Amino acid sequence: MALNFTAIDFETANSSAASACSVGLVKVQGGIVVDRVAWFIRPPAGFDHFTERNTRIHGIRAPDVADAKFWREQLADLVAFADNDFLVAHNAGFDMGVISAACRASLVDIPDFRYLCSLQVARKTYNLDSYRLPVAAMAAGFEDFAHHDALADSEACAAIMVHAANRHGAESIEELARITGSRLGAIGPLSLEPSSAGSRG
Repeated sequence: MALNFTAIDFETANSSAASACSVGLVKVQGGIVVDRVAWFIRPPAGFDHFTERNTRIHGIRAPDVADAKFWREQLADLVAFADNDFLVAHNAGFDMGVISAACRASLVDIPDFRYLCSLQVARKTYNLDSYRLPVAAMAAGFEDFAHHDALADSEACAAIMVHAANRHGAESIEELARITGSRLGAIGPLSLEPSSAGSRG
């Protein structure tokens, strides 16, 4: 199986997509998790206040990220870990929006990424009352994880994609997108190419 991708999840300090305060990344090669990493992020100036609502969700507070690197200092590490993979996230529009907004707020170029949303895939794979990450992950056999921990959420997302690919007999992200009728999206300069924007694989 050539099912290769990097699952990603962000937590934010407040309602702004530019306020990423943690990220989790899980690398899948050949349908198997081969690496995982997570780190705190110091949000860009002007987007660095932590709201009670967000802290209540993920438990991260300003002192937790006080010694973390800024987004612009960590972006290269994120790009290097993904290493030209498709990115996959649950409700991917949010996570791709975080990358784009944090880059704009940090005055750095938005990197090229193609991506697929595990929420879309789950809706075409399972018959559930809810397709929230914990429920979809349970359908994929991934249970009892720390929801809203960025790494745990990335691991859950990866589990959904691998399980869905096996269920549909898909051997790549492109094939899984085609079978489920899910949209392959793109961010960065790649998103401006007609062949990338709106592609369904």
